[in-house]
Amino acid sequence: MHIIDTLLAGLAFVVAVVSSLHALFSKRDPKSAIGWIAVCVLIPFGGPFLYYLFGINRVRTRAEKLQRRADSKQESTAIRADSQTVGPESGAGTTDTPDHPGIARVSDILTNRPLVGGNRIEALHSGEEAYPAMLDAIDKARRTLFLTTYIFERNRTGKAFVDALVRAAQRGVDVRVIIDGLSDVFHLRWASRRLKKHGVPVARFLPPQLIPPTAPINLRNHRKILVADGEIGFTGGINIGDSYLAERHDNPSRVVDMHFLLKGPVVRQIEEVFIDDWRFITGKYESVEATGPAPEGSARCRVITGGPNEDMDKLAMILTAAVAAARTSVVIMTPYFIPPRGLLVALQAAALRGLRVSIILPGKSDSRIVHWATRNLLWELLERGVQVHYQPPPFVHTKLVIIDDYYVHIGSANIDPRSLRLNFELNVEIFDTSLAAILTRDVEAVIQKSRTVTLDEVDGRSFPVRLRDSLAWLLSPYL
Repeated sequence: MHIIDTLLAGLAFVVAVVSSLHALFSKRDPKSAIGWIAVCVLIPFGGPFLYYLFGINRVRTRAEKLQRRADSKQESTAIRADSQTVGPESGAGTTDTPDHPGIARVSDILTNRPLVGGNRIEALHSGEEAYPAMLDAIDKARRTLFLTTYIFERNRTGKAFVDALVRAAQRGVDVRVIIDGLSDVFHLRWASRRLKKHGVPVARFLPPQLIPPTAPINLRNHRKILVADGEIGFTGGINIGDSYLAERHDNPSRVVDMHFLLKGPVVRQIEEVFIDDWRFITGKYESVEATGPAPEGSARCRVITGGPNEDMDKLAMILTAAVAAARTSVVIMTPYFIPPRGLLVALQAAALRGLRVSIILPGKSDSRIVHWATRNLLWELLERGVQVHYQPPPFVHTKLVIIDDYYVHIGSANIDPRSLRLNFELNVEIFDTSLAAILTRDVEAVIQKSRTVTLDEVDGRSFPVRLRDSLAWLLSPYL
C-alpha cells in the first residue's frame, strides 16, 4: 500500500505540474491562469480533470487545423472580391468616412474585411416585427438559405420556423442550419432532430460529448444569422422562440429585443461567416455561388467577428478605439455590462472630455449575478460623469452602440467577458447618419421612461449588498 500511495502521489504531482504549465503557457488572462493553476495544484487529480473539461481552449487548435485544410481548397474569398470594396487601398476612412477615419482604419487592420457601401439596414423591434420578415425571406428563397441561432425553442414560433425551413428544402433550396450544441441539448435536441427528420442539414456547434468528455460551456456560438439567396440578411440579438414576442404580456419570461434586416453587399460578408462556421463544424467545403447583391442604400458596413480563436479581443479593441475617437456622444445599450478595463477607461475619458456618455441597462435582468457584478463597477463610471439608466421591465436584450450620430454597432455581442472573449459573435459596424438618427430617437424614448442611476445610490448600498456585488464581480471573468 505504501508503494501504491507513493506512486499515486507522484502521479498526482506530475499531472498537476503538466496541467499547470499548460495553463501558464496557454492562458492570455493572468487571472484565469492563476485560477486554473490553483485548481490544478490544490485538488489532486480532480483539478486537472476539471481543467481538461472546462479550461482548455480546443477551439483555437481545431480552428487552425480546419483552416489549414481550407487553405488547400476553394475558399470563399471570391465573396469579398465581388463586394463593392472601400478598403485601405481605395481610401477607406478618408473620403468615404470623413467623420471617423480612425475607426475605419482600426477595423480594416483587425478584421481583414473591406468596408462596403450601398447597404440598407432596417430595424425590427422584437419578434413581432422580426419573425414575419424572416419567415417571409425563408418562404421566398430560391437558391440558398443559411440560418444560425443560439436558441431554438420548442413552441409556436419554433415550429413556424421549422416548417418554413422544411418547405424551403422540399422546393430545392440549399438549406443549412447551425444551432449552438449546448443550447440544442438543453432544449432536448427538438429542433435539430425535427429538421434532420425532414432532410434539412443541421450542424450542432461544439455539442457536449462523452468520448472524449467535453462540455464547452464557454465556447458557444452566440451568432444570429439568416441569409436568403445571398441577397437579404438578418442579424441582431433575437433568438427563435415565443420568448421574444414582447407584446405578449401574459408571458412572464417575455424579452424585448431588436433585430435588423440588411440588404446590399454586406450580406455577402454575413454569408461568408456562416460558410466558415459550417466548414469549421462539418469539415465540408462546398462552394457557394457569389452573385454579388446589388447596392440598396447609402450605408457603409463591415462585419466584425469575435471568438476565442484568431478573432479574440477584436471586438473589444474596435469598440475601445471607437469610443476613444468619439467627438460628441457615446451611447451603449446592452443587457450585460462588464466591460474590459480598456473600454471602461475609454468611457471614463470620453465623459471627462465633455462628451455625453450614456449606458442603458435592463432594470430587470435574467442573470442576477451579472447584474450584481455590474453594480460593483458603476461607481467608476458615475464619478466621471457617465450617465447610467435602468430600463423598466420586462427584460431588455437589445445590443446597440451609437457614436456621434454617425457610427453604429449592431449584432449579437454583449459588453461582457463571455461575448468579448469566450463566445463566437457577429457584429456589423455601420457608417450611416440616417440609421443612427432613427436608433438615437428610439434610445432617447427609452431613456425618457428609464430610471437614472446616481452615485449616491451606488455608494449608499448596505454592507451585505456591497459584499454580494463584490463577490459577484470577482467571478466576472467567467460570467
